[in-house]
Amino acid sequence: MKIVYSEYLKDYSSYTFSYAPYCMYEKGDKLEDIYHLGFLPYTGNVHLDSYMCYMARSLRVDLEGFKRSSENRRVDRKFEGISFDREIIPIEEFDILDPHFTKFCTDYSKERFKGGEMSADRLQYVLNSPFATHIIKYSEGDNHIAFILACMNDSMLHYWYSFFSLDRYIELPLGKWLMLDSIEMAKETGRNYCYLGTCYGAHSLYKVRDFKSLEFFDGMGWKSDVKCLKAWCKSDDEPLSEDRFKSLDDGSANKILNELKS
Repeated sequence: MKIVYSEYLKDYSSYTFSYAPYCMYEKGDKLEDIYHLGFLPYTGNVHLDSYMCYMARSLRVDLEGFKRSSENRRVDRKFEGISFDREIIPIEEFDILDPHFTKFCTDYSKERFKGGEMSADRLQYVLNSPFATHIIKYSEGDNHIAFILACMNDSMLHYWYSFFSLDRYIELPLGKWLMLDSIEMAKETGRNYCYLGTCYGAHSLYKVRDFKSLEFFDGMGWKSDVKCLKAWCKSDDEPLSEDRFKSLDDGSANKILNELKS
């Protein structure tokens, strides 16, 4: 992998000159290494010659310590008596050009994706990337219920994109159940982490509230301070006067520096 930085904002008042970090995927890179460094796949430009990742406040579940929360049990009870067939399909064994599948995904994105509709071209770009390793298909008889685009190997699962039925079980929290089922599947199969994408803003708090054993990437490493994460999410719409490191008091800043030395 190659790490590069793209210049962004400047603020001479606090001597803050920001650069957005990117990771360029190279053949042979270990996917778990890229995710562990806080990167997530970037699919905003389908014309790039290389697959890129962006660094963000990524969220993951440490599966060794994961246990169901009361909210998880509440969601699961709503699906009592409902049985879905779950099939985990390697991407090379799945027909990514199947028009019924592509329509299912693009129709869902038009209805549910905010600010990032999944066009047919973008969907194919995602499906052909090295990060789309598996399709997790949920069905009920002949009815497709959901498709999860996942990045998965022996040590991790990234719950990347989810598409589910817009006309079946719409009165139930199907999205929450699918995420829970994927986390539990990853744990049951001996994986270490389940990545859940970014965690910004109040609309992401459901992930923080719903799941135990969470960690988030703060630019320096993975932290498990859920109280801090909730506070950051609630204040994300308010601009920071300076970057978080500069805003720390001396004791907290030196604590971080000493942790980096160890």
